[in-house]
This record gives sequence, structure tokens and C-alpha cells, in this order.
Amino acid sequence: MSISTNIVVQKITTEIIDKKSSLAVQRYTTDLNHYSMEVDKELKKWRENLIDIFAKSISDDLEMTYQHLTHWGNEGVKLLIKLNLPLDVGIEEVRFYRNEIGEIIKNEAIQNHMSLSEFYKIISNFDSVVDRAVHLLSLSYSESYLSRIKAAEITAMELSIPVIQITENIGVLPLVGDIDTQRAQELMEKALESVSKLGLSHVFIDLSGVPIIDTMVANHLFRVIDALNLVGVKSILSGIRPEIAQTMMQLGIKTQNLTTFSSLHKALKYININP
Repeated sequence: MSISTNIVVQKITTEIIDKKSSLAVQRYTTDLNHYSMEVDKELKKWRENLIDIFAKSISDDLEMTYQHLTHWGNEGVKLLIKLNLPLDVGIEEVRFYRNEIGEIIKNEAIQNHMSLSEFYKIISNFDSVVDRAVHLLSLSYSESYLSRIKAAEITAMELSIPVIQITENIGVLPLVGDIDTQRAQELMEKALESVSKLGLSHVFIDLSGVPIIDTMVANHLFRVIDALNLVGVKSILSGIRPEIAQTMMQLGIKTQNLTTFSSLHKALKYININP
């Protein structure tokens, strides 16, 4: 850049920074904004940081600007999640200030008779910073939510495979919901771990809460029963509906050595009769 262009660039940066506070509250007064004054107040500091980064990106090295954006994006995502706001709110914030600051750049370029090539260079760099801001915000938000979803899935999986000890040697494993390959694997691991930890000799596996028992599910289920048998734990099935019985027959599963009941109530009654 020429000396005169550098002066104009510094002037643009200074003007944007000087207007930072007013620009940060301007967002709330637009028709694009649909959240409360309280939420807007929480977002003000985050906006000021974005405006500051955008302003300095016009005159600073791009790599340095990208580093500042990374920190801004991570903090912004934490704030969006804290305020229960979706990702598109953050992206709209970026777009709003791209337009506002773009207008300032354009007006200053016209007033100072900046050449078309110099203006194009400045606006191209600014656009790349805006694109990077959207990218980092989206990436950080997706990673954060993916992490939360995985944690929730793990918690749900643990809660959905509980072994409940009802006597010193007997436990109940009530299954609820669909059983897929992943859950079947978790079922085997959790069941073996729990019965071993509790020192059980018998486990009632209740299928009353499982809506569909197909060939795959039945196959996984009996693999669990075989695994429990190998560690010396006898499995007793309850909640056997007619369609489950039919699937077991289609699989050719031998039930002579397997105790089954149509309901958990009858299974628990069996405990009292045959302790």
C-alpha cells in the first residue's frame, strides 16, 4: 500500500473503533433482532470484541486477526449456549456488522478518493475475515453441541441399562426402548459388569418396555444370556409377548433350559415361591 492509502486505512480503523459502543447497541434497534433487552445486554461485550477485530483486520496482519477470531468464536459459542440461543443468531450478528462496517469502509474510500484496486484489496481481506468468523463460529458451535449430545447419549445409555438388586443374589434388568447393535453391545458390557459387582446369581431380564423384538434384537439378547451364563449367572426372561415367542421360535432358540414369564409380576411371584 502507498503512504496515502495506509493513512486512509488507519483512519477507517480508528473511525470504526470510535463507533464501537454505538454500533454494539445499534443491533438491538433493528428489525432483524428478536430477542429481549436482557439478552441483548449480555451480547454487547461480545459484539464490541467482534467490531474491534473487524476494525483492526483492515490494517493488521490476517493471521493475527484469525487468531483473535478463534478466541472470539469460542467465547461466543459459550455465550450463545449459556443464553439458549441458536447458531443462526450468532451468524446474523456477524452479517449485521459486516454490512455496517462495509458501509463505513465504502464511504471513507469514496471521500478519500481511494483507487479501485486498493479498495478491492481492503474489502477482499475484510470479506475473508467475515467468512472466517462465520466458519469458526459454526465449527465451535457444532463441536460443542456434538460433545453435549455424546455426553447425553452416554448418560441415557447408562440410565437405560440398570441392574436393580432386589435380594442378595437376585437382580432385575428392565429394558426400555429400542435395542440396536450399539445398545446391545452396551447391554452386554453393563450387564456383565453390574452382576459381577453385585455378586448376583440370578438376573430377571424384563422385555415389557421393548416395543419391537426382531431377529437381530433377539440374537443380541441371547448372546447376553449366554455371556451371563458363562460367568455363572442364570438369566430369567419376563415380559414375553406372543410376537417375542414367535421370533424366538423362528430363530430356533432352544428354551428348555430357559425360564420365561409373560410379565415381571409373575416372575417376581416365582421368586417368592422358589427362593
